[in-house]
Amino acid sequence: MIRYIAQSTVNIEETKNALQRIGEAVFDWRMLAILILCVAAAVIAGNIIALVVRRITKVVARSADASKDLGTVNRLRRLETMLIIFIAIMRLFLLVMAVYIWWVITHPGATKPSTIIGAGALTAVIIGGAVTPLLRDFSFGAGMMAERWFGVGDLITIDFPSVQGVVERITLRSTRLRGLNGEIIWVANQTMTGVKVAQKGVRRTALELFVTDPDAAEEMVEKVNKLLPGGLSLLVSPLTIVEETQRDTDIWRITAVGETAPGREWIIEDAAISICKQLDEKAKKQILIVDPVSRYADPDMERELARAVRNARKKRRTLQQQYGKAFRPRLRGVEKSKSDKPSNTSSKG
Repeated sequence: MIRYIAQSTVNIEETKNALQRIGEAVFDWRMLAILILCVAAAVIAGNIIALVVRRITKVVARSADASKDLGTVNRLRRLETMLIIFIAIMRLFLLVMAVYIWWVITHPGATKPSTIIGAGALTAVIIGGAVTPLLRDFSFGAGMMAERWFGVGDLITIDFPSVQGVVERITLRSTRLRGLNGEIIWVANQTMTGVKVAQKGVRRTALELFVTDPDAAEEMVEKVNKLLPGGLSLLVSPLTIVEETQRDTDIWRITAVGETAPGREWIIEDAAISICKQLDEKAKKQILIVDPVSRYADPDMERELARAVRNARKKRRTLQQQYGKAFRPRLRGVEKSKSDKPSNTSSKG
């Protein structure tokens, strides 16, 4: 028993001495000062590179806004996104190089066992305590960028956290949005569970009117457009009648389509319907048969939806058609062998 206690005491002393040597080899004031200088140099270099690249990004953004060709606009916006991502990657690279340079300067004898042990302990502490959350953010951000979830200038809606805005900046760790009310929103990349991207930057909404007089309905739509708030951030394109069909002797269906900025669908879904009802109530001759109805009118969505419905309505092949002559349905307890069938001939005694 005494021998075991003495051996345990010796092991504890050896462990304490080893930890002390590691602390002296890694965490002395000179090394910390050099590390701070290396990191500061990396941060300054990163800021200078970011300043230059952001000026180039502004030039690319102005060129995209001035271009009238949609293909050119998309290419320039992708280039703008790549430049902003390049800033984040360069800053991370400079930090890694700063740590490497600090290690080379402060550990000329890096092959010594004590130095190697100290470096391993330092790396484990850093990764386990502080770098792991950052690496998780970086991995999520890199995956999003590789799959091109969205780009700078896109208006997106994030399911969780529930926010909506225009993408202003993308880094490997976070994304900055400009909310519709002007607020700046920062979202960590790893918290994004799903993202909705507004295609073409607008929401197309259709207004269905069932009226008794199509000419009066056209005048009503023109008055509604004059009473709705317009602008690139509100009603982008006024209501335009795209379809007019007669359902019965005195029943006409009028379809008017308008475009709003994402998040401003209420202009057509609520305001336009309310104005139509008020104009009809004040008119000498009311033309609305029922209240107007709004719906989404994106042509790409309608084309894909029609394709899905067509495929769903196709006739399915029966089992006999799939397997042909090889198909032989056998139901237990239904089919019997010929020997089990009763004979129709009566036996003569």
